[in-house]
Amino acid sequence: MDLTKVKAIVLDIEGTICPISFVKDTLFPYALEALPKLLSEKWDDPEFKKYREDFPDEAKVSPEAFQAHVQDITKKDIKVAYLKNLQGHLFRTGYETSAFSTPLFPDVIPALKTWSAHKDLAIFSSGSVDAQKLFLAYVAEDVVTDGASTKPAPGSKTVDLNGLFDGRLFDTVNAGSKVERESYVKIAKALKRKEEEVLFLSDNVNEVRAALHAGLDAAVVNRPGNAPLSMEDENDLLVIESLDEIKHIAELEGAEL
Repeated sequence: MDLTKVKAIVLDIEGTICPISFVKDTLFPYALEALPKLLSEKWDDPEFKKYREDFPDEAKVSPEAFQAHVQDITKKDIKVAYLKNLQGHLFRTGYETSAFSTPLFPDVIPALKTWSAHKDLAIFSSGSVDAQKLFLAYVAEDVVTDGASTKPAPGSKTVDLNGLFDGRLFDTVNAGSKVERESYVKIAKALKRKEEEVLFLSDNVNEVRAALHAGLDAAVVNRPGNAPLSMEDENDLLVIESLDEIKHIAELEGAEL
């Protein structure tokens, strides 16, 4: 890793800056619980139809078929754009009614604020851009960490971090697959940076390998609750457990973050 060249930092969300459990145990169940009401009230509403029309034909024959399809692909964690767009739409009510807020790992907000002074920050997530905006708009200022669990502290206020990213949000629609080299080349181009000037951080080793293949700098973020890494991955890839480690590497290299 050569942080002296880095001018932009691209971050994954789930398992990197936020616990996987928040997505799996809070966001996804909320969307499934909210879906029946949406289908009963908005099936023919023009606002909902723009989401419905992107689904496969067999899912559009009835609200029941639609709901069954959403439940199936959510359970299988199939990352398709039409599901992610719908989930973002459903998450909005949850955030706006304070049903939940975003818990970031304790090291994340300080790192983002420090990095944003000298680097361009960006997100690359399988979640839709709209969902990313909501995710960043309702971040818990205070969190409680207990082992592998990180949750908003009771009564915590929220802070909007969208300004730190200035619209530099990428998903599988505007960038492409997260495990394809071309997606990272496209992101670097969108950021108006050379590939070697971009650092990508993710918990997913296949995404990190794709970024490295594209010429980016990259590291695996190994958080509590993440899938275990193989010995091969640990030997081949740079693995960090906190964003603070990037700061330490930068200090050793004489790089400014």
